[in-house]
Amino acid sequence: MSEQWIFWFEELGTGDNDRVGKKCANLGEMTRLGLRVPPGFAISIDGYERFMAETGAGEEIRRYVQENREHLKEVKHQILASEAIRNIIESKEMPPGMREELFRYYDQLKERTGDRELSVAVRSSGAVSMPGQMESYLNIRWKEAVIQKVIQVWGSAFTTRAIAFRLEKGLAMEKAPIGIAVLKMVEAKSAGVVLTVLPTSGDLSKVIVEGNWGLGESVVSGEINPDQFIVDKNDGTVESTVHRKPKMVVYHDGGTITAPVPMEIQEKPCVDPEELKEIVRIARQVEDHFQMPQDMEWVLDRFQSIPDNLYWVQARPAKYAKVKEKEAEYLAELMTRMFKM
Repeated sequence: MSEQWIFWFEELGTGDNDRVGKKCANLGEMTRLGLRVPPGFAISIDGYERFMAETGAGEEIRRYVQENREHLKEVKHQILASEAIRNIIESKEMPPGMREELFRYYDQLKERTGDRELSVAVRSSGAVSMPGQMESYLNIRWKEAVIQKVIQVWGSAFTTRAIAFRLEKGLAMEKAPIGIAVLKMVEAKSAGVVLTVLPTSGDLSKVIVEGNWGLGESVVSGEINPDQFIVDKNDGTVESTVHRKPKMVVYHDGGTITAPVPMEIQEKPCVDPEELKEIVRIARQVEDHFQMPQDMEWVLDRFQSIPDNLYWVQARPAKYAKVKEKEAEYLAELMTRMFKM
């Protein structure tokens, strides 16, 4: 276990996946590429291991798993295990040395941003891909609240879904290779996702952008029908579908709430043509860098103008359907499915 367990994003790159998790490593890589990433730092997997060792939580979890291993194949016992293990973790205080180090980085982040009342996102960053399995917290303000949310993110590595995932993949139950990203919140005018491939068809000649007013959580969670823009990579033509967007996620009292969108903008596109063009340009640049289609999350700051208002908070390889290159390949697969019925 290395002594350093907190890193600024600019100290990281994709090679640090096993050190800080995929999200943090990619945020570091984007920072190095010169993309606008909200300032922040990463808490490494070593930080999690240190907390578990110094508080004794790790040993308590190991004992619990050993005593209950035979029952953990049943869902009801997975639910009980999640509650018990999370209680073990969240009942512990942050060790004094770790607390001081976290406070120091948080204070330095306030200095870097010039924001004395800094609000941050505390986001999980798994070294093993477990989409949607662990929790993240938005609009967290003040040191003690950040400490609390860091511990809760560590605890969320043991949700019922995460425990089931570990069992399915044959992973060690008592281990949780999880990092955490702590980054400045952006005052979002609108936010969403961009994929440099059409996920349902595997069409690599298109970019799809989806978004809503406010923070991006309403888009990622599927709570609303977002605006959708399909952009041709070759000629830049845009196919737009603008939905009525009655709800959005906004900041509220050290967290977020779902609020009504003002009537006058509910049916207006959440990005203008120049913003859309810049989102697509940057996404294609990142696709070229990683040499694979990307799934990225963007945020537009309401106090700035394009291109300075475009920030990136996630980049990962896109999941998409395989394109059937030949009709014969499609027919062969279809016949195989028929014979299996």
